[in-house]
Amino acid sequence: MNTLAQLKAGQLAGAQRLDLSCGLTEFPPEIFELADSLEILNLTGNALSSLPDDLHRLTHLRILFCSNNAFTELPECLGQCAELSMIGFKSNQISHVPAAALPPLLRWLILTDNCIRQLPDELGERPLLQKLMLAGNQLEHLPQSLTHCHNLELIRIASNRFTQLPEWLLNLPSLTWLAYAGNPVETATVVADDPTTANIPWPELELAEVLGEGASGIIRKALWKPLAKPVAVKLYKGTITSDGSPLHEMQACIAAGLHPNLIKVEGRVVGHPDDQAALVMDLIDPSYRNLAALPSLDSCTRDIYEAGTRFSPEVALRMIRGVASVAAHLHRQGITHGDLYAHNILWNAVGDCLLGDFGAASFHATTDTLETRALQRIEVRAFGVLLGELLERIDGSIDERLVALQQICCQPDVSKRPGFQEIEALLQSIQQR
Repeated sequence: MNTLAQLKAGQLAGAQRLDLSCGLTEFPPEIFELADSLEILNLTGNALSSLPDDLHRLTHLRILFCSNNAFTELPECLGQCAELSMIGFKSNQISHVPAAALPPLLRWLILTDNCIRQLPDELGERPLLQKLMLAGNQLEHLPQSLTHCHNLELIRIASNRFTQLPEWLLNLPSLTWLAYAGNPVETATVVADDPTTANIPWPELELAEVLGEGASGIIRKALWKPLAKPVAVKLYKGTITSDGSPLHEMQACIAAGLHPNLIKVEGRVVGHPDDQAALVMDLIDPSYRNLAALPSLDSCTRDIYEAGTRFSPEVALRMIRGVASVAAHLHRQGITHGDLYAHNILWNAVGDCLLGDFGAASFHATTDTLETRALQRIEVRAFGVLLGELLERIDGSIDERLVALQQICCQPDVSKRPGFQEIEALLQSIQQR
């Protein structure tokens, strides 16, 4: 994090990135002194409500973060920034998004947790748009002009007011990751009183160290005292994340049920002193590790693998089969994961894998309707992307049927993609060759 004093003293000359979070109520004019170099400007966590009309003087600006400020509309000056491709205005009070605020190279738009009721039709005139984060607003519709956004891969519209998912949305050729939980359209699955999910009293748990923390909650190691069993406890936060509501994530974890490629839910915590929602889950063996890291600012929708990551054909096929199996299981339960990514998969050296993070999961009808098929086959494209990433990293010969499967999973015609039942059958035949 930089300081305002450093900026004013000229100590940041030539900086490509500037991070300022110091209670700003006005845009510091000294930022323009970095115009020849500044590419990333992060003003998150201030009290700004406007930006200067001549922001375009920052001619190299590619990425702008202004989350957790006091904006009530998306500033029109953004539209004049010729190189600006990523905009983040999460958790403001934005109710108006003018068409003029959309820069021509817009690729990644984050407007999570605002008060937006309508988006301009001109959003569909941004052909590079790839990632659209709109959870936690008041939207009932999306502009149909988005049908022109053939690169649009990730959409988050959870916790809005959608009563239906339009057919054109479900047929976008590149749509791969969709989250829509917490809308009236979602087919709700009642899990709060599920008798198969144990209630675990808070006093029965002895918490230990923090194992990890994400947008939706904190995971801690714990001892389940009556069974003398080490477990993991996920304590959910109550705020809207980029994917949606953490409580919807908790419901999806419970509804997912048992599967060898899922982390087992032992029960729901009851009696927390602050009424915090929490789940008790199996403790994952330390031999498991993340398959990849989250996408970077540049990769946008593609995970980042460690340099030199390679797999044997046998290990890769075992992982591929595991992911297809658990995805098929979820779809049978009426759940789309919504975030089927390598960074949400844990794996070990022999190819065992576990799918986690249900933050973007949504419920759908279990009957075989056109909408259900489309929702499931959007997720098939995510599987195809993952399959392609693994195939690129295999040492040794690759079965040509896997290459063909990857291509058909990613084809632009959603209706012609296979379902996971077909995918499982194909992978089983390859295994038995």
